[in-house]
Amino acid sequence: MIEIIPAVMPTSTTDLQSKLAQVAGHMPVAQIDVMDGKFVKGVSWPYTEDEEYFQEILNEDAGLPYWDQFDFEVDLMLVRPEEVIDDWIAAGVRRIVVHAESTDKMDSIITKFRERFPKSEKPDVFDCEIGIALNIETPLGVLAQYFNKIDFVQFMGIDQIGMQGQPFNPAVIEKIKALREAAGGIIISVDGGVSLETAPELIAAGANRLVVGSALFKSEDIGATIKEFKDLGK
Repeated sequence: MIEIIPAVMPTSTTDLQSKLAQVAGHMPVAQIDVMDGKFVKGVSWPYTEDEEYFQEILNEDAGLPYWDQFDFEVDLMLVRPEEVIDDWIAAGVRRIVVHAESTDKMDSIITKFRERFPKSEKPDVFDCEIGIALNIETPLGVLAQYFNKIDFVQFMGIDQIGMQGQPFNPAVIEKIKALREAAGGIIISVDGGVSLETAPELIAAGANRLVVGSALFKSEDIGATIKEFKDLGK
């Protein structure tokens, strides 16, 4: 079964709520793209004018919108992700995505995370997953030492990350195939350029999860588009 995950790139709390409302009830997991304007050009919530609301979440005075309908994964497209991972875990997310190119502290990030959330065949309901994201041009070799320590890999399917609607780069297909051969059963997610046209080839190459942004939110009927994506993965 292929997991389809809507990617939300919120400009504000209101935008986050609006986009989640459009996919609520269709999928159990949603990805929040978090950008600080330093690792990538774009800036998203909570690095916009709504940082106060995120602080309310951390203070347990509020919760992530639709927290009772989604398990959230957060894609940390920012510099020094090691400084904010604990905040997002406290906010209640269930998956953390760290970009290999964003930090020189990956060893300590993974070690600290695994001390808190040991890998398990039967994870606890409150456990969290961690994955490493890789840009198109980044060699697979940087992942080798982490295969047995992380829960998944997220390949970026576009050249310019941090922007939805970018053209798909087919080079990601060979990367998926190579990783599937090298790491066997590891979960492979693809984010960027995922559409109804590219999804079949991504699935055939070995992807388990497809993170979908503009192909959903720019479609005329989100519910129908979600069903089409789900049907591809049967």
